[in-house]
Order: sequence, then structure tokens, then C-alpha cells
Amino acid sequence: MARIKLDFQNAEGHKLSGLLETPPPDVPTLRHALFAHCFTCGKDIAAASRISRALAARGIAVLRFDFTGLGNSDGDFANTSFTSNVQDLIAAANALAAEHAAPAMLIGHSLGGAAVLAAAPQLPSVEAVVTIAAPATPKHVEHLFSGVRGELEATGEAEVQVGQRRFRIRRQFLDDLEHYADADHIRKLKRALLIFHSPVDEIVPIAEAAKIYRAALHPKSFISLCAADHLLTNREDAEYVAETLVAWASRYLGLRAHAEEPGLGTAPQAAPGEVVITERDGRFLRGLYTEHHQLLADEPKDAGGSGLGPTPYDLLLMALGACASMTIRMYADRKGLPLDDVEIRLRHDRIHVDDCDTDCNDDARGLADNQGHISRIERHIDLTGDLTEAQRARLLEIADRCPVHRTLMGRPHMVARLSNDDPDAGAEDRA
Repeated sequence: MARIKLDFQNAEGHKLSGLLETPPPDVPTLRHALFAHCFTCGKDIAAASRISRALAARGIAVLRFDFTGLGNSDGDFANTSFTSNVQDLIAAANALAAEHAAPAMLIGHSLGGAAVLAAAPQLPSVEAVVTIAAPATPKHVEHLFSGVRGELEATGEAEVQVGQRRFRIRRQFLDDLEHYADADHIRKLKRALLIFHSPVDEIVPIAEAAKIYRAALHPKSFISLCAADHLLTNREDAEYVAETLVAWASRYLGLRAHAEEPGLGTAPQAAPGEVVITERDGRFLRGLYTEHHQLLADEPKDAGGSGLGPTPYDLLLMALGACASMTIRMYADRKGLPLDDVEIRLRHDRIHVDDCDTDCNDDARGLADNQGHISRIERHIDLTGDLTEAQRARLLEIADRCPVHRTLMGRPHMVARLSNDDPDAGAEDRA
């Protein structure tokens, strides 16, 4: 396994120190995850490093980092708060997306678990959230400051003992906890949730896990860590968390499907504005790559494919529909129209020109093949909002102005050449 240093800046401009645990060379990287450590701990705490390495060995690359003012990260811990921890998490997710791939899973240990529950709704790429020995809300740590509350209120700062170390905090940390006094945000998580907790945890009682579970909507799961302590100091406990986490995530992150994809390996590098298509098997499965993204195309099983991705026509309709939806939204926002939502359904068919309805113009009829067939794309656009009929009609017109629609209607000039061809060869013949 390789350990890659990944430093990045947070919202305050401080450099935060991170390490990305990646799978060994013979194991494909299936997904990426982000690990948030416990309160006043660091990225190198045994539980974080062991779980990250164990997940990497199973195909999940994990970024762990030091929050502001801790470990090797810059900044003053006394100036932090729970809100700043959430912001650090978002900065880490953005850095991971920029350098490698956006995190599909967030994992949080102790107070880090409360942080990932708060950060997940702000990260669209996240599909699953995992908490380990976590409180339902960060307000749980308030008891750590009970002995210095008077000093905090009088002077604005104080030293507190956390474990074997002393930290200086300011009143802002205590005041910030009031914004997270209830667990209502967990109900709005809208991600698959897995809760690990030990019934003998003396730092965060298992009642906190029950609060998380009751607040969350399905899909949610709970796994007991039996005799484990709060910091998972026993190596076997960390391994158990990793093994069961991967088994659980295989359902919600599609790990099995990713592992079974043929031809997994290093993705080709696409230049800005370029799309690269590669073969992934001996039939129809194809890898599709842009500079920062990748997906699959395939044919259905009944057509001889594997059904692991959308068909080329599906992708064409997706591009057309996405472009139309974006164009409608941009126009509505610019004009201040009360458009709440746009949903577009598209279908491609080949029909005989004699069956073409009044929507077919002479240009469309002129495209009929030798058998008299033409391609037809039918769009159903559903506009939600308090719109007048005139506004709805205008938005329907605007849909036809999207760049992809115009490209298709403009019969683009198509050029194909072998990659080892001289692009200037035959220029005079083409002139």
C-alpha cells in the first residue's frame, strides 16, 4: 500500500496535513473515503491509521487529516470550534476531489462522527456515512468544560484537560455547541448510515448511538463492538470495523460491481475538453473518461452486452436532457421566474416518415433513410412552480436553445482519423 501526503488549505487559509492510504498495486481502487478523527486526537491515532490501512487493503482509498491546530496542521486550536471542524472536513473533501476523486463515504470517530453527520448533507458525492463511538450531537463534549465554565465566562478562555493533554479553548467553542443542541439534522441526512458503538464505552455512552439511530431514516444499520474501548486500542477491534464496514458498503457503494468490472487499472488521462473512450471487455463495455470523471457505457444483456452502464443512446439523451434542464434553470433564474423544479424525460425512436406527426418539418423528412425511417427524440418537460402559461411556453422555447440541442440540429461536421495520422496530411485535399 502507498501512503500519499496530501496537504491542503482550509477556509481560513491554514495548511492542513493529510495522508491518503491507497490500495496495493494488485488491488483496484474502488472508491474513496474521508476519515475524521476524535476530539483533540490526530490523523495518526491508532484507530484512524489501522482502519484506513485495512480499508485500503480492501480497495477503498482513505484520506485522514489533522484538524486545525492539531498534529501537523497549522492554526491555533484555541480558535477552532465544531463549525470550523465541519468546514475543515469540507475542505478535505474538496482537496480529495481535486487531486484524486470525490469521497463516496465519510467515516467519523467520536466527535469526528458528529462532524461527518453535519458535513455529509453539504457534500453531494457522499453516498454513505459511518460513525464510530460517536455522540449524537457535539454538545455531548460540553461536560469536559464544566470545571472551567466560570473562567471561560469571566476571561473568555481557559485550559482544559482532555485525556493526557491540556488544551486552551475559548468561549466561542462553548457558544458554538449551542447551534448543534439537537439531532434534527440527522433525520435529513439522506445517506446510508452505519453506526458502530461499544456497549461498554466509558467516554461516549451507547445511549448516544441509540439517539443517532432513532433520529436517522432508513437505510440505517447498527453494529455492536462488544468489549471494545472508546479509542479502539485493540488492533482486532479496528480490523473488525474495517471488515464489516466493507461488507456493509458493498451494498450502498456498489463495491462488488466495481470489483467485477473487467479491465480495472490506471485510467487514461484526458486533456481539458477531451473525452477518452476505452474498451473494457471483448464485447460492448466501454470506459468513458474526461479530465476529472469516469463512467461506463454498455449494451443490455439481451443485446449481447453486460448491462453495466447506459447505452450510447442513453448517454446522448442524458446529455441533451441535462443541457436543456440547465438552460431552462439559467433563464428562469436570470428572469426571476418562480420555477421550483425541472424534470425532463426523453425517449429515442426510429419511425417511418409516413407515421411522422405534424411536428415533423421538411428538414426532418429530408433526413429519412432508404427505407423511409427517421430518428425521433421525444421530450416531456415537467415544470414545477407558480408559472403563467406564457412563462411555461417561453421556457419550452428556451429548452431548444441549449448548446447540445443546437449542435445536434446543426448537423456538426464530423472528422475521424487514426491517432498516428498527421493532422496536416491531405489538408489541400480537404480544402
